[in-house]
Amino acid sequence: MNAKTTKIIYWTGVILTSLWFGASGFFELTTNPIVWKITQELGYPEHFIYLLGIFKVAGVITLLIPNRLLRLKEWVFAGVFFDIIFAFFSKLAVLGFSATTDAIIAFTMVSVTYLMFRKLYSVTYTPRFSGKN
Repeated sequence: MNAKTTKIIYWTGVILTSLWFGASGFFELTTNPIVWKITQELGYPEHFIYLLGIFKVAGVITLLIPNRLLRLKEWVFAGVFFDIIFAFFSKLAVLGFSATTDAIIAFTMVSVTYLMFRKLYSVTYTPRFSGKN
């Protein structure tokens, strides 16, 4: 796969992830009745729903900044994965397997996006200090 294809897949994934999690975060922050009802039905308290909204919106902003904040983007991807995994198991436990379809789709989409991120921005770690004082 060439770099152009990788970038197209990555940015498509970032845009779809941003739309998905941006809308979710917005609805959590604006106390959308449908989103809040489902989230409370899963057993999450009100203050937690607001925090989810804040971090989702902040994460989306971070993901949309091109070629910057790469380490922070790693954290955003981790947070998105945690959100998806917790949503999956919460829905599985409370609502049943049929309610987990969105989490499975999100997990697949974000996984592909993250793999493309890693291809575009490979990381090499070098020691900051050589050990010689």
